[in-house]
Amino acid sequence: MADLNPWMLLTFVALAAVTVITRGFFFLSDRPWQLPHWAERGLQYAPIAALAAVVVPEVVMQQGQLIHTWRDARLYAAAVGAAWFFWRGGGLGTIVTGMAVYLPLHLGLGW
Repeated sequence: MADLNPWMLLTFVALAAVTVITRGFFFLSDRPWQLPHWAERGLQYAPIAALAAVVVPEVVMQQGQLIHTWRDARLYAAAVGAAWFFWRGGGLGTIVTGMAVYLPLHLGLGW
């Protein structure tokens, strides 16, 4: 373990203080907080944006490089899963159909 120098200690204390202040900020008021309408509307898109930020790179990249071949099971599984979602909706069916395409291509053909 590295020696704890004064700058590291100051950094830890500052990060802890920022965390406590930002998380405890909402408890300081006695009246309920209400977000502005524009913030509430923007937060509706946060889950899909976060999901896209995690899933898309996993589908189109391999070891930090863009996929340069069509022989990748993830591309076909993602396309079929997306088609199912837009056709029927629902998360479980999307996962099942995507995996039903991915597994044979990945395990059977080695893609």
